[in-house]
Amino acid sequence: MKTHLLFMISMLFASFTMQAQVNSVGLIGSATSLGWDGDTPMTKVNDSIYTFTGPLGNGEAKFRANGAWDVNWGDVAFPIGTGTQGGPNIPVFKGDYEVTFNANTGAYYFDVVSDIGIIGDATPGGWDNDTDLYIQDSVNYYTVINLKQGGAKFRANDNWDINWGAAAFPSGVGIQNGDNIPIPSVGKYRVDFNKATGEYKFAEIVAYTAIGVIGSATPNGWDSDSPLTKDSGNPDLWKGTITLKGGELKFRANNAWTIDWGGGSFPSDTAVLKGSNIVVADSLAGDYLVSFDTKSLIYKFLKIGDFTTVGIIGDATPGGWDNGTPMEKDANDRSIWRLRVKLNAGEMKFRANNAWDVNWGGEGFPSGVGTQDGPNIPILAGEYKITLNSTTGEYNFDEVKEFGKISIVGKSGPFGEWPGADDSKDAYMTKDATDPNKWTATNITLTDHTGASDDGVKFRAEAAWAVNWGAKEFPGGIGTANGPNIECKAGVYNVAFRSDTGEYGFAPASSTYDLLDPAIINIVPNPASQYVNINLTESVFKNDAVVKIMDNSGRLINKVSINPQGTSKVDVSSLNTGRYFMIITDGQSTVAKSVIIVD
Repeated sequence: MKTHLLFMISMLFASFTMQAQVNSVGLIGSATSLGWDGDTPMTKVNDSIYTFTGPLGNGEAKFRANGAWDVNWGDVAFPIGTGTQGGPNIPVFKGDYEVTFNANTGAYYFDVVSDIGIIGDATPGGWDNDTDLYIQDSVNYYTVINLKQGGAKFRANDNWDINWGAAAFPSGVGIQNGDNIPIPSVGKYRVDFNKATGEYKFAEIVAYTAIGVIGSATPNGWDSDSPLTKDSGNPDLWKGTITLKGGELKFRANNAWTIDWGGGSFPSDTAVLKGSNIVVADSLAGDYLVSFDTKSLIYKFLKIGDFTTVGIIGDATPGGWDNGTPMEKDANDRSIWRLRVKLNAGEMKFRANNAWDVNWGGEGFPSGVGTQDGPNIPILAGEYKITLNSTTGEYNFDEVKEFGKISIVGKSGPFGEWPGADDSKDAYMTKDATDPNKWTATNITLTDHTGASDDGVKFRAEAAWAVNWGAKEFPGGIGTANGPNIECKAGVYNVAFRSDTGEYGFAPASSTYDLLDPAIINIVPNPASQYVNINLTESVFKNDAVVKIMDNSGRLINKVSINPQGTSKVDVSSLNTGRYFMIITDGQSTVAKSVIIVD
């Protein structure tokens, strides 16, 4: 079956022409053995067809050309799809595969290597080609597949010597040379099969175009749904903000009563299909952040507190355990509270309205998720910018290190050489009057980085090498402590640098944009757990833009295309907790932003 399929793909795509010079193609991503650090090479069959045979894990993957990100392909479909330049990551199930990719058209097929397949006029391959199942263990197999109305059977090794069938659906026990299994309607199914017993099960995966909350407790009563929004990072998760009053409610799909859920307690529980109404007591009326998972059926109503004050308290804080230190409420989001403060080594908690009725604590530092009456948060001494989401409990402590002097130094800098024992070769920057972590310089002349190891520029503090920042990216990036020299290009630039995050940007002296200004380029929410919105309020980028997501060591984690103007939503749900950098560029202008990921 595999050879026959490859031949068909080769013939089908033979008439297309190459759109870019492709010398090699590799697989890259968390599903491969090298992760996002390097390509797993594919074998070139002809000018357009590349193949790979081997194991892949649960995760994501992309195809890319020539070992670089200039030309790469991705899509959301699996195991068959057509990748587009800069497209999303391809989701991959664990298994042994024969992967076929066409570099002319982007078409791909992850063909799992398995001794058990499903075949029939209800399956994608008809009665001619098996769709192989994934190996779960020595006897159990599964797949997720789109089926049509018709018949299907299971068989071994792509031939009819050993096959299983039965007249029962959606579950039954297949026997040798049994009847075709009747598939009554088109749909997407999870198929499970045991080759030792012949047992099988078809579980339909229902696609929802809309999920809403309806009932006397909701704004529209029983007349119409209050809609929820599908989460970009999890297609099973739906969220929204709803004002509730005392009454009853249910979740339902597609604005109809065909599929609805209830049967649990308020404010959180596991729903039941066609369950009873969920009761909201009059005393619990208010604004809620609602989430509902159509796979696990877990729902949560998180009350958005209308707090007069939120503050920090504890022996790590200025007021100790006796007096709270107030935080500032965000002007546009009453759930977000911020504070810049010096803390001692010790413990602290967040609390609302200067009382212990509502308080948040957690074990994580410098980020975590606080819970009501949770444990004290352990604190290391330092100055911090603190952010709390009083609805979700997510918090972050971003340490502030203030310096007296920041300068630009390097052989490619204004002085043409690296500084010696004194500071005569430091090009000093100006500290912002209102933000001590923001530094700027105007009309800085740079020369080309020639590739020599001593070329380039860096930022350093206090005219000494104890604290310095560097990164290869130019004209924008995120400098890391003792990082590499910035590989700059000749020109006259206005320079912006943030000493708290390492973000920097070199803009032409004629530019009117400050690329580090959050009013121009902003990432929200930050901290984030599922997704971030990249808001571009000015026409900074003229061409197609991409964002490279890098970890704290500078390792590339992912790369996705975004809208060069307006707002783009980027999925970060697969990232571990911690700090990451987003490098946004259109090939001409480049800016870098720091983002914190929490659970």
